[in-house]
Amino acid sequence: MVGVDLPEPQGQQREVVYLAAQGHTVVLGTAGSGKTTMAVHRARYLAGAPGIGGPTLLLTFNKALVTYLKSIGARAPHLTVENYHKFALGYLSSVTGGPVWVCKTKETLVEKALTEVRATTQRAVAARPLDFFLDELHWMAGHGVTGQATYLNGVQRIGRGTSLAPADRAVVYQVYRRYLELRAAAGLNLDWDDAASQVLEHLRTDTRPRLYRHIVIDEGQDFTPEMIRSLAAAIPTNGSLTFFGDYAQQIYGSRMSWRSLGLSVSGKIEFEQNYRNSRQIARLAHAMSEMPHFRDEVDLVAPRAPTADGPLPTLVTVASKADQLRQAASYANGLAADRRVAVLMRTRAQEAVLRQHLDPRHRHYRIHRELPSWPKGPGVFYGTYSAAKGLEFDSVILPLCDVDELPKPTEVAAHGLEEALAREARQLYVAVTRARSELVILRSGPLTPLLPDAMSDLFYSLPT
Repeated sequence: MVGVDLPEPQGQQREVVYLAAQGHTVVLGTAGSGKTTMAVHRARYLAGAPGIGGPTLLLTFNKALVTYLKSIGARAPHLTVENYHKFALGYLSSVTGGPVWVCKTKETLVEKALTEVRATTQRAVAARPLDFFLDELHWMAGHGVTGQATYLNGVQRIGRGTSLAPADRAVVYQVYRRYLELRAAAGLNLDWDDAASQVLEHLRTDTRPRLYRHIVIDEGQDFTPEMIRSLAAAIPTNGSLTFFGDYAQQIYGSRMSWRSLGLSVSGKIEFEQNYRNSRQIARLAHAMSEMPHFRDEVDLVAPRAPTADGPLPTLVTVASKADQLRQAASYANGLAADRRVAVLMRTRAQEAVLRQHLDPRHRHYRIHRELPSWPKGPGVFYGTYSAAKGLEFDSVILPLCDVDELPKPTEVAAHGLEEALAREARQLYVAVTRARSELVILRSGPLTPLLPDAMSDLFYSLPT
């Protein structure tokens, strides 16, 4: 996979590309089933099909993936490719007639609000970490559950093992309300989390012609319910919305009906065939999805075993975490002459250390949202699990897969072990399924519980 050209759709994929150009369509597929390929081809078709085509928006969740989509062929007359927040700010600017200013200090303001609320209550929930409150406020905005009565009266918080008691919700809502006051005092009425709700509110009364006739969503599992509702409202009655997603890659399950998301869907289209991963890598990914902390009431598509053969995922044990990064770079350096290799980590904390060990004779790229263009040819890519969503590489190397690294300790502190395992399992699943033919996993101590047992036949273990 030295190049990044857009593959031609195969078999049932072609049927999806040319589905009816009106109404709502949901396409769910396992990792490697070609969802991005189908999304790009469908967007190009809808932008240019005589009679039924028209201005088309291809949306994905992050800027790096926008750059990648454009590099593989998501360019055509009447086709716009962008991430959701760019779409939202553009629409809101068209409503207000001027620039839209987004609060970029939410964490600081929520921390201040939390400090003030802690001084007024003895409830134990107030002592929870800041990350817990940031996540709860993100959930409230993303699900459109920001009214006091609605939130306090027990709307189920999807993805949490144990619901918050009503008295604890009241404390969270105090923090939320105080945050809004502090934000307003700074002259701002919008942050990235509640942009979708504001878009939806305006679209419900906006009588202007819709800017796009068709909208195609790639990596839809990462869009909040309010984002999806706003996009459903953004197309005309003779337009279409096509949703491509894989709920095995979602951070936490939705358990929501498509109708509650604003979509009228008579049936889902599912893709089981994995065209990306080798049989051995797909087998590991499937075993991960069968683990107890991964299971959830979401639309998971059971994969059909691919036919491509390859080596077993390699499990390497080294002396220390510093050695893991050196060894990861060494493996990448050895493969980068004629392959696209990714070194993926849960956070960006160790990127600088890793970079020091990369061979300057090879091209290497940090996967991030400001990439001006998507690199072609062989080389080393490095970044986080989430930054690599939607991408694929010949080889993937995963250092720091230790029990004390995954799940992230901060996730455990904020959400408890059960929910942290569920969230982090999906992150690691994303990383594992980026590999086409070769996967190397490194550790210094006991293996993370997010992976099957190290002694299973899913791995080839190198001697220590």
